[in-house]
Amino acid sequence: MNTEKQKMLSGQLYDASDLELIKERLEARLLLKELNDLPEDKAETKKIILNKLVPNKGKNLFIQTPFYCDYGYNIITGDNVYFNFNCVVLDVMPVKIGSRTLIGPNVQLYTATHPINHKERASGLELAKPIIIGEDVWLGGSTVVCPGVHIGDRTVIGAGSVVTKNIPADVFAAGNPCKVIRKLEI
Repeated sequence: MNTEKQKMLSGQLYDASDLELIKERLEARLLLKELNDLPEDKAETKKIILNKLVPNKGKNLFIQTPFYCDYGYNIITGDNVYFNFNCVVLDVMPVKIGSRTLIGPNVQLYTATHPINHKERASGLELAKPIIIGEDVWLGGSTVVCPGVHIGDRTVIGAGSVVTKNIPADVFAAGNPCKVIRKLEI
């Protein structure tokens, strides 16, 4: 029988009140508290905390605090990824972010979701779908990326967009719901 964590990571319905998952979220919250309370001039301490919180990161991950996530270990980045102020990553399943991607302030990346059926939702079980963001992407401020979305390389998402469906590479897309506005020259 699969553990609740195994179910969570495979996209099945799972119980978020499982003790192992509660413990892992608590560990992440304690690291986030340290990170978010850290003075700006403590770059080396920030690196140490980020190594613990986001062990699957590339070189030169920059996170401007405050920053929030569920677990941290499901955030997988390439090199030179930048998060601006006040980002939220609900990393119940993997959130893969390609190199040189810029994530604006207040951006929210949600892998977590709930069943549409009210009876299933009332059971307290949850599920998740991974998010994949390509290389050289720019997510404008206050963008929301919904569960299961893939955003292609070099794409720009306009500020305030709600990305509910996959967006291809090399486009400018914006709106609620987010849609392709035009192709970008590469």
